[in-house]
Amino acid sequence: PDLSFSSPVPSWAIIAIAVVAALLIVTCCFCVIKKCCCKKKKNKKGKKGKGDMGMKNLTGGQKPQDDDDEEDDVEPGLPGEEKEEEVKEKEKLGKLQYSIDYDFQENKLTVGILQAADLLSMDSGGTSDPYVKVYVLPDKKKKFDTKVHKKTLNPVFNETFTFKIPFQEMGGKTLVMSVYDFDRFSKHDVIGEIKIPMNTLDLAKPIEEWRDLDSADQEEPEKLGDICISLRYVPTAGKLTICILEAKNLKKMDVGGLSDPYVKINLLQNGKRLKKKKTTVKKNTLNPYYNESFSFEIPLEQMQKIQAVITVLDYDKIGKNDAIGKIWVGSKSTGAGLKHWSDMLANPRRPIAQWHPLQPEEEVDQALAALTAKK
Repeated sequence: PDLSFSSPVPSWAIIAIAVVAALLIVTCCFCVIKKCCCKKKKNKKGKKGKGDMGMKNLTGGQKPQDDDDEEDDVEPGLPGEEKEEEVKEKEKLGKLQYSIDYDFQENKLTVGILQAADLLSMDSGGTSDPYVKVYVLPDKKKKFDTKVHKKTLNPVFNETFTFKIPFQEMGGKTLVMSVYDFDRFSKHDVIGEIKIPMNTLDLAKPIEEWRDLDSADQEEPEKLGDICISLRYVPTAGKLTICILEAKNLKKMDVGGLSDPYVKINLLQNGKRLKKKKTTVKKNTLNPYYNESFSFEIPLEQMQKIQAVITVLDYDKIGKNDAIGKIWVGSKSTGAGLKHWSDMLANPRRPIAQWHPLQPEEEVDQALAALTAKK
């Protein structure tokens, strides 16, 4: 027999072997590609983690460009973010330039309110009507107000105020400068304040500096209420008309939680009383409505010397009528009182109405006494 002859391999077997070989090759390629992709992903994650740590440790670095990754990595409410927000809020309040000088021979502290800058806008128009209240703690009785500057966030005041304080008492005093936004028809909002313990200053030399405003303390002085009055002056007739319109939120003076308020008007010239008037008494109310007008003959040349002191009192049949609070308006007044008077003179024959927060009786009396002492 012919031994060199052998039967051929069936065709189906050859096809099966080829298919199996192709499947093995495809499987190997898939595994290699998959491993490469996994390594790339791990490398990306590692780089991203390092980048995030770098962002936390470095300031001024660039943020990742991947918006989706940013959302996953940001943790709201971090302490650092809260501190940054607080700093921003403080910066937004604005800053104040002031001067402090102490005269050792006369025991006199002189405080200058020079200007403010970048104040927080309090009005809807994006501006404010700022003025500054200056006083020394713990004695709140003697307070000074600068003039009101309309529609500005960068007012220039250039006003000075003096306090008579012995040097041995200066260590326990704190100077307060509060910036307010004037509002004719509602409460004046505080923009910010600066408190300076006097024992932290070197009073041997004058001080002039800028300082950022801090948020004002939440504690508020006792509220006495508000009064709305109208002023009108006719120069040709030399006639001043003061109309007591109404009061609101008056301090409770009676045991029953109410009061019997009436209003007294004293017209002063150089500290001397020229005339006085008073309204009717409104029983058992903290929100009396009067709408009572009083006219005074004042020549135009004397208007600069006139001060009108308006006192709200609680009527008592038996005892003394207690003062709830006072305001005063005139050319020598300050803050809201001066502004109301100036608006009246700038608009002859036209009634100008304005709300005023009542002040403690002793504060107004001291301000008037200081005014008289200057003359």
